[in-house]
Formats: sequence, C-alpha cells, structure tokens
Amino acid sequence: MNEIIKAMEERRSVRKFKPDMPSKSEIDQIIEAGLYAANGRGKQATITIAVTDKKLRDRISEDNRVIGGWQEGFDPFYGAPVILIVLADRNWPTAVHDGSLVMGNMMLAAHSLGLGSIWIHRAREEFERDDYKQLLADLGIEGEWIDIGHCATGYADGEIPQPAKRREGRVYYL
Repeated sequence: MNEIIKAMEERRSVRKFKPDMPSKSEIDQIIEAGLYAANGRGKQATITIAVTDKKLRDRISEDNRVIGGWQEGFDPFYGAPVILIVLADRNWPTAVHDGSLVMGNMMLAAHSLGLGSIWIHRAREEFERDDYKQLLADLGIEGEWIDIGHCATGYADGEIPQPAKRREGRVYYL
C-alpha cells in the first residue's frame, strides 16, 4: 500500500502524551509539511505559531481549559509538550479550508515521524482576548487572523488507538 495512504488510514488522535520534547528537527518537519498544504490560489494565507516553552504552553492549556469549561487540573492538550497554533488571514475567502489542510498535513507528518497528535479547538476564543492579540503583536504579526486550531503533538504515552470500522453508505458515484 502507498505510504501516504497508509499513514492516512493509521493516524489517530492521541489523548495521552509523554512529557519528552520532540527534537527541533522533528518539529520543523511537521511545520514544513503544513507549509506545503494545498491552499486557495497559492496565497499561503496561514501562519503557524510553535509553542515549545513549557510555561507558555501551560498558560495556553489553562486558558483553553477555562474556555472549554473543564474541571481544574484537566489538560485539554493531554500533556503534549508542543502546541502548533494555526491561524489564517481572516479576510481570505478560503481561510478555514486552507488552515484545515495545514492541520491535516501536520498531523500526518507527526504520525510519519512516530509522534502523536490531536487537533484541539478554542483558539478563536483565545485569540479574541487582548493578551493573545498582544502575543501576536510581540511576535510582529500584523493583520486580522481567524483561528483554525491547535495541533498538539509529542510522543504518545501508550498504544495508538485502532481505527473504528468505516461506516457504509458514505460514497456515491454519478
């Protein structure tokens, strides 16, 4: 079977990560895979923010937990040491589509490198806050951005879940 298709069939969301930090090379390869995602008219209207600093990662996790309404102590990033935040140009008509393809590429790249990943939402609520807008400004990021999501990644702690059986009746030919 083709390796790319095999990765698509085998990749699953991981909900328990080891605290070990992936290498910078692995993180860079995941990000690069996202940069090569298909995008509307070749505009490349997405950005990725790589969060590897534990203090900042924990702050984002806590903010995400509060937004999601979970109990204190819950980590919505499941212990993943790396959070790759994907944002897209709010004024670009295919922003959400383009950013979703970035997320998909990054999750497949993580899997191909032996890492786990999971797509976590609520970046919209985070980046509507003044402190997150300031974070963008501190990074020199200008413009209006829409959230796509967080790609939490790291080494899986345990077995990768098996895929569920695919439901019938979801493909139609004309």
